[in-house]
Amino acid sequence: MLRTENLQIRRGQKRVLTDVTLDVRPGEVLGVLGPNGAGKSTLLAALCGELAATQGQVLLDQQPLNHWKGVERARRLAILPQTSTLDFAFRVEEVVGMGRLPHQTGTVRDAEIICAALEAADVGHLAGRSYLALSGGERQRVHLARVLAQLWPGQNGQTLLLDEPTSMLDPLHQHTTLKAIRTFADRGAAVLIILHDLNLAARYCDRVLLLEDGHPRALGSPYAVLQPAPLKAVFGLDVLVQAHPELGHPVIIAR
Repeated sequence: MLRTENLQIRRGQKRVLTDVTLDVRPGEVLGVLGPNGAGKSTLLAALCGELAATQGQVLLDQQPLNHWKGVERARRLAILPQTSTLDFAFRVEEVVGMGRLPHQTGTVRDAEIICAALEAADVGHLAGRSYLALSGGERQRVHLARVLAQLWPGQNGQTLLLDEPTSMLDPLHQHTTLKAIRTFADRGAAVLIILHDLNLAARYCDRVLLLEDGHPRALGSPYAVLQPAPLKAVFGLDVLVQAHPELGHPVIIAR
């Protein structure tokens, strides 16, 4: 399990994260929401070891994150950044295959996992194509397949970190992507996902963390956190919150 304890991050003289204590639990999708500049991507960078904590610590399976060797960490922890760039004309399945580099499962098994990850991210039809020939949304889904392949099939002890994986996607593929992520968590993996869409978070997340100016303002179920008062306080947005008529999760409607 990935955990932060009293995490604080400074950039120069500015404190950009303050007193974040958080568990990313097995079998759970934890959504991180907040306005631009709230510290969401900074939190993700600290959770994957890209940024060192100024105070507090990040623990992976009860050990400090920086104690894990690169390959061992990569078998347990995968991250999909907000933007992923490649400047070479790799075939799509070669890009996804990069997720298998920490493993030694053999060519045949790796090929099976690559195929399964492509299908999970709904990009199986892109196999054989050049990555450079893809649209932005297609590239984003290929990179999702890559991190799924890195931890495939997803299980307790593995953590997936995702920074706005739906930002370039049309509505259909936003839901396709989040259903794939939800399925991954249902197999036992822990998932933390940064989102901007409140309704997507309400539908697919088990818990939601609301950040404002680097401070955790609320943490709990979507019904507990995505309410008019905290959303007004953090986003300055007047909303109505109603239950989805079929699925029951909260639906946020701007006034």
